[in-house]
Amino acid sequence: MTPERTPPRLIFLLNSAQRNLQAWMSHLQAQASAAGEVAPTPAQAGLLYALHQADGVTMGQLAAALQLVPSAMSGLVQRTEALDWVARHPDPLDGRTQRVWLLPAGMAQLPRLKPITQRINRQLTQGFTNDELAVVARWLSQVQGLDHPSKTEP
Repeated sequence: MTPERTPPRLIFLLNSAQRNLQAWMSHLQAQASAAGEVAPTPAQAGLLYALHQADGVTMGQLAAALQLVPSAMSGLVQRTEALDWVARHPDPLDGRTQRVWLLPAGMAQLPRLKPITQRINRQLTQGFTNDELAVVARWLSQVQGLDHPSKTEP
């Protein structure tokens, strides 16, 4: 008779991993700042990558792509705009809609971000097979797609 295994504490592990990853990213940003460079925050890096893939998208499209609420998206764009990395302009067909554009100074951040991102991804995936990583990615995608209670409760 085999003893029952205790299921993993997924919520704790996910939260702990997220905090650890954020601390790691903050450390890398602090290193760049100490070297006299203005380094993008993880959120700003996500914004720059998103605009690199689809420049001139609406604030709403960016918020959906980055899974941010509109107020957080607005603040992120505003802070990144202050660095002259992005610009937002009214949509020519609908003045209420803002579109965001990647500026040359923002584009110049991407070559520095790519090796950092690759190094982190190598460390995150070290020791796992492609099949194991596919399961992790599938599980994380499922977690991302879960309905929040506020979406389903009256």
